[in-house]
Amino acid sequence: MEHEPIISDELIGRTVIITECTDPSWVHQTGLIIDETQQTFLIEIEKKHKRIAKQTATFAFEYHGKKTIVKGSRLVYRPEDRIKKTR
Repeated sequence: MEHEPIISDELIGRTVIITECTDPSWVHQTGLIIDETQQTFLIEIEKKHKRIAKQTATFAFEYHGKKTIVKGSRLVYRPEDRIKKTR
């Protein structure tokens, strides 16, 4: 798989769409990433904060004018390590 530049970029503050998930109630949810840990995103969806495990979902981001889809398993790092590791 080709390297997606968004993996090495800051994700907090970005709008995200959950395109696939092991829990069907998450599919097609859209929100703003407000925090990130090694295993999870904290997303604001309809003025509520919801936490989702990265490993369980596939995420779509708007990145430089293009829709970029990333499997959550590629994001399972502490944010600071993910940014350093993928550069």
